[in-house]
Amino acid sequence: MTLAEKILAAHASRDRVSPGELVNVKVDLVLANDITAPIAIREFERIGVDRVFDPRKVVMVPDHFVPNKDIPSAEQAKMMREFALAQGVVYYEVGQAGIEHVLLPEQGLVVPGDVVIGADSHTCTYGALGAFATGMGSTDIASAMACGEIWMKVPPTIRFVYHGRLPRWIGGKDLILYTISRIGVDGALYAAMEFTGEAIADLSMDGRFTMANMAIEAGAKAGIFRVDDKTLDYVRARASRAYHVYEPDDDAECNTTVEYDVSRLEPQVAFPHLPSNARPISQVGTINIDQVVIGSCTNGRLEDLQVAAQIIRGRKIHPKVRCIIIPGTQQVYLDALRRGLVEEFVSAGAVVSTPTCGPCLGGYMGILAAGERCVSTTNRNFVGRMGSRDSEVYLAGPAVAAASAILGRIAGPEEVTN
Repeated sequence: MTLAEKILAAHASRDRVSPGELVNVKVDLVLANDITAPIAIREFERIGVDRVFDPRKVVMVPDHFVPNKDIPSAEQAKMMREFALAQGVVYYEVGQAGIEHVLLPEQGLVVPGDVVIGADSHTCTYGALGAFATGMGSTDIASAMACGEIWMKVPPTIRFVYHGRLPRWIGGKDLILYTISRIGVDGALYAAMEFTGEAIADLSMDGRFTMANMAIEAGAKAGIFRVDDKTLDYVRARASRAYHVYEPDDDAECNTTVEYDVSRLEPQVAFPHLPSNARPISQVGTINIDQVVIGSCTNGRLEDLQVAAQIIRGRKIHPKVRCIIIPGTQQVYLDALRRGLVEEFVSAGAVVSTPTCGPCLGGYMGILAAGERCVSTTNRNFVGRMGSRDSEVYLAGPAVAAASAILGRIAGPEEVTN
């Protein structure tokens, strides 16, 4: 069996599962946020049970519209807060938390071998830890909160092998944008994307989280990495419970195997209005911008801020650009503060926000007006994603985003650092 199949078989109490089978799977963690939790709560109450199946395995994180941007978002957060406190589930309040998909691994809540479901499509982020993680609808989450299991179809596996050493400035965002540009937004539809190869071995954990996070942008059910020493170093420093490392069998059958040589890969930029519309920085041309966003569950980790700081340090944000930097969690914010990054960003003319999803979904803290262009380290650039339907979002990694903020146009890091 493949890695995904091994994990699902174990959680279905089966010796073996095969792609296409419908199975009942026990879950290790159920997640919801301030947008999706209220729907799940209402459906949970309709089921008629009094308590969640295990409060230690249900996590609620307000992160999309917090700190509350208006009365409706305040009501959403209140409903979630009251349910979480009444049920005694794992709950993180504003000031103690951050963006859910940055927070949960940081706090050691997800470990290798887990099955994690969340009422958010980017729950697939946790595949970086060798877990099977996927997003589901709020009604499915309600059922899981009640009974501790889900039914699902076992996905086929597509193995992606990345050869070569990563060039300077190339990270997980560039690898996943390049991949999606090659296979399309439905190129891994309902499949488990398994990432491997020497370039992946060199990739940091933060880079792996970025790649797993955007597996859904290729239509995947999950994005998953094998556990190696980097994974174990990360997990051992955080985990508070036992875990099991699964390995795929040598003779496991994948739906297909895709191989790339990324030794000469350039920084990637995804043009509107699809993540698959990516091209190398050398083919971008001159595109003036109005805003830069560095953050989100895709690129709001400490490494992302450190990359941005390397480029911004000692320079000024272009006078016609709004640069918004959003640490993924309070811990990331604190780590960036202790390293002097926050002072460097503010001195350069950037805004440093409290941790929030905010502008990524067009919520607040960076809404675009008609005709405006933004370079963003977020995960989607659909029509109207960050504001007006007549605005444009260009996806990139933190290096391109920071360089663009300095030059006032989409630019590669070498243009600034050289």
